[in-house]
Amino acid sequence: MKENFSYPINTEWTTDEIVLVVDLWATLEQVYEKKVSAEAFLEKYELFKRVVKSIGEERQLGREYEALTGYSLYQVVQLARKQKKGILNKKELVK
Repeated sequence: MKENFSYPINTEWTTDEIVLVVDLWATLEQVYEKKVSAEAFLEKYELFKRVVKSIGEERQLGREYEALTGYSLYQVVQLARKQKKGILNKKELVK
């Protein structure tokens, strides 16, 4: 992952909305670098979806984030939904 980069955000969002989206990006990083429960990730993702309602925008932001970090929003969401609880098993994430 690059050391200095900007999270993908929409400049039209409110400060509160930006905080929710950035919180998801930070949690996504933790999935790959530390340990995060599926429940905790899904909570952050639910808040993210209140801001990013369209699947097209979610995919665009996810691709931008993955290009910056190498971390896949799509893969983590799929894993968290499949696993539902407990620490996310990073071994199931394809790099």
